[in-house]
Amino acid sequence: MSAPSNAMSVGRLAGVEIRLDYSWFILLFLILGSLAGALFPAYAPEVSRLGHLAMGVAGTFLFFASLLLHELGHAVAARFRGMEVEGITLFIFGGMARTRSEPGGPGDEFIVAGMGPLVSFALAAGFYLVAGIGTRWDVGSAVTVTAETLGYLNLLLAVFNLLPGFPLDGGRLLRAAVWKVTGSLRRATAVAAGVGRLLGWAIIAIGIWSLLSAGAFIAGLWMVFIGWFLTQAARSAYQTVLLNQLMGPLTAGEAMSPRPETVGPDLTVDELIHDYLLRRPYNAFPVVEDDVVVGMVTLNGLQDVPRARWKELVAGQVMTPLEQLVLVEPETPMTQVLEKMRDNEIRRVLVARDWELLGIISTSDVARWLDRVALMDGAS
Repeated sequence: MSAPSNAMSVGRLAGVEIRLDYSWFILLFLILGSLAGALFPAYAPEVSRLGHLAMGVAGTFLFFASLLLHELGHAVAARFRGMEVEGITLFIFGGMARTRSEPGGPGDEFIVAGMGPLVSFALAAGFYLVAGIGTRWDVGSAVTVTAETLGYLNLLLAVFNLLPGFPLDGGRLLRAAVWKVTGSLRRATAVAAGVGRLLGWAIIAIGIWSLLSAGAFIAGLWMVFIGWFLTQAARSAYQTVLLNQLMGPLTAGEAMSPRPETVGPDLTVDELIHDYLLRRPYNAFPVVEDDVVVGMVTLNGLQDVPRARWKELVAGQVMTPLEQLVLVEPETPMTQVLEKMRDNEIRRVLVARDWELLGIISTSDVARWLDRVALMDGAS
């Protein structure tokens, strides 16, 4: 599963890269504020404000450590089953263990999906055990309340993830079961993703009811966001499986748009805009000199060029140079091309042999394949 793109790497754990999406910081402050500002003062009133803040910091750190261990459970299980693990990304709605391929079979899917909740259940038991020992030894409410809260949060995390909606862990367990019965990953994903969308809409409905009737504004709003994320993630995950199945057997040479229109490096920006970008349905043109590709000019790249200099600057001066582009040979599998587009966060890949341009693969080309997927899916 793909990662959210706006993420920064913060290190590695057990050989797995850990990334933080920028939206994670919103969740960080929400959890810290809820624990230190509301929950801990209510359940440990005898503790000072500074103590509540310390409990909140410790609780937040341990919660995210628990979330990371949950995803690490998926990652380790995936690696054990022979899948290549890209890393783990934490973001506003939780976490995601990223792999470069789908499981090899329903057994792999079941084991990888089940490991995360298993880790969370174990953590919940451990925190409740600490809380029980703390109460018996009278170590103080700061420790026991924090441990009980983390036990509850890990239990909640495990139970929520076991809901049978893809791409939640429960949805992946459902997909494994349907895959085992039908022998079809596509059909299993369709069933699990369909349940995921229904579950997402149900959560949205409950959230709206909470907003309008129950007076729980924050909780209701949060449920609406979670439900919306689940519906979108289920749809995206299903499209990804279909796209991989359709394009998996293809090479770049088979999927590319052949013989793309090109421009020379001496073409002025004024000519480029008026004769090409405004007259043709393309947002980018490869720059070719002596039958060798040397760069690419894009509509986005020209936005910063002052209009007063359009007649004096040429394509070779404003193009994205070759070293900043991604080139692949026509024999490159499309699965690798899609990975390169995602990892480099680019919209286009050039297909070339010995620097001679043969074709181009853009997000528009991928979108057309997705349209074909939708038509095939509707006809099946």
